Amino acid sequence: MNLVIATPQGLYCPPGDFYIDPWRPVDRAVITHAHADHARRGHRHYLAAAPGEGVLRSRMGEISLDALPYGQKVVHNGVTISLHPAGHVLGSSQVRIEYRGEVWVASGDYKIGTDPTCLPFEPVRCHTFITESTFGLPIYRWQSDDDLFAEINAWWRDNADAGRASVVYAYAFGKAQRVIAGVDPSIGTIVIHGAVDPLNTAYRAAGVPLPPAFKVTDIEDKALLRRCLVVAPPSAQGTPWLRRFGEYSDGFASGWMQVRGAQRRRGVDRGFVMSDHADWPGLQYAIKESGADTVYVTHGSVGPMVRWLTEQGYEALSFTTEYGDEEDDAQAGGDAAPAEPEAEPAGGAASDTAEVDAANADAAGVDTAGVDTAGVVAAAGSAASIVDAGKQPEATLNAPSDVLEAVTELKAPMAKDAAPNEPGTSS
Repeated sequence: MNLVIATPQGLYCPPGDFYIDPWRPVDRAVITHAHADHARRGHRHYLAAAPGEGVLRSRMGEISLDALPYGQKVVHNGVTISLHPAGHVLGSSQVRIEYRGEVWVASGDYKIGTDPTCLPFEPVRCHTFITESTFGLPIYRWQSDDDLFAEINAWWRDNADAGRASVVYAYAFGKAQRVIAGVDPSIGTIVIHGAVDPLNTAYRAAGVPLPPAFKVTDIEDKALLRRCLVVAPPSAQGTPWLRRFGEYSDGFASGWMQVRGAQRRRGVDRGFVMSDHADWPGLQYAIKESGADTVYVTHGSVGPMVRWLTEQGYEALSFTTEYGDEEDDAQAGGDAAPAEPEAEPAGGAASDTAEVDAANADAAGVDTAGVDTAGVVAAAGSAASIVDAGKQPEATLNAPSDVLEAVTELKAPMAKDAAPNEPGTSS
């Protein structure tokens, strides 16, 4: 039987009678992480990973919440549930569901690689894997954190030497903390928007080490503002709050910055390619390591990913969901900044969902940030239409050979009778 199905309320586990990241109010919700497209108010009872409890409570207010340590099992209506690190943000988790020898894993959002602000992604063996595909096109490949932060630090240092503040727009939950943890604080003072402050507090309470970061009202020596790094949510762009820093250079930290067109649309001086989602090789790695022979894709580049997986021999399907509107997490209060919406306004600093079509359309052209897209230009105007036209995404989009070789290796699907206690697998 299908352990997870799509309903108008969200992804539902029929034998367990609970939902995973539902978008309509339900009685029991298992939450993968506290971004607003996955954790919504109005549910009667919540289950989430213990490391993310502080962030979830700070964003949701008073809720009925069970905080489950990673790897610990709980049985509900005969279904065994456990949560495993997803590497997306603090407290992010994959949901492992086991019932009558069948194992499904819902990934939520995830990334592969190191991040000092959260535990890394943990492959979990299963028969069916439910994956995101936010950056599910071969053009998306992230640089190392060493290279990324060397780039950010050099930009900040140059601005500081010229007496300019450096403003980085980053989602207040997750991305902002990763920026703060990764930069070199010896360059100058780190200043944060008021929307970032409560999230920093929650991260520190969870034991995540962050260098000192101050609200602008806490800075007595205003000369420091001419050398500072400002970390603010995207909705702060163009607001009066920024005037207090005088002359500044601004940049945007996002995976969409892989495509220069996204930087132009944002209207910023610099684009830093930084994402808390898996890139193309990361998605393939997670799918392969799950051992699943059936894969459901929930959001992002769904069509291209389903087509690609099918060509690789997987049983690939999709769920229609309401995930992907990963807001800038701007909350009320921001050092006297104007009230800011939870989700980014259309036409302003657009949400990831609004950005994806435009970014992928650019990716199908020739104007990318160091990405070889020769051969991408075709009659179709987007990656999705290229796939619909019957062309293989890896060939049309020039996926690097090492990625293709890594994913087209012989898969080792997990035998169903070995699922619960297979040696070397997560449980």
